[in-house]
Amino acid sequence: MTTRVELVSLCARCSTRQTTCCQKTEIYLTPGDVRRIAGATGLTDFCEFSPPVNPAYGDQADDPAWARAVFRPDGSRRILRHQGNGDCCFLGATGCSLPAAAKPLICRIYPYEYANGRLTGLATTCPVDLLGPDDALPAAVGMPPLSECAAWVAQLYREILVTLGSGLYFIVLVSLSIR
Repeated sequence: MTTRVELVSLCARCSTRQTTCCQKTEIYLTPGDVRRIAGATGLTDFCEFSPPVNPAYGDQADDPAWARAVFRPDGSRRILRHQGNGDCCFLGATGCSLPAAAKPLICRIYPYEYANGRLTGLATTCPVDLLGPDDALPAAVGMPPLSECAAWVAQLYREILVTLGSGLYFIVLVSLSIR
């Protein structure tokens, strides 16, 4: 008798154990994300301005460029809307309904973490205990090469910093490139 083993993605296995990154996570949208999503979907009601539900997210002392560019004076920032059950408004039965080129940069970068315009490591929230002994987290979630993720982080910071105005944008970019 032959047993058929189905290969199930790490994300699918994760969803059977815990709330996933697509559920109840507040995803910041850059102005570029908004344009890409609107262009791909024809929708305009997929985002809102809201302060962080988790107050720790508001503490961005380790990334002053992010703090200055993302948060408005009232402490809110532009995020994806959620469905009534807490899922991302684009999360469907088979995953994200957005085309890859329209996914928010933060979603494309995850499970990598970043600060000050650079990748800093892997997120600790992915259930790596579900990986096989020879599996690596980036490959298990279908991440592209690290260089592509680093390019997305650079794009993310370009897109958020442009909101600060050209003079400060240049100063912050030079500062980030010196580090």
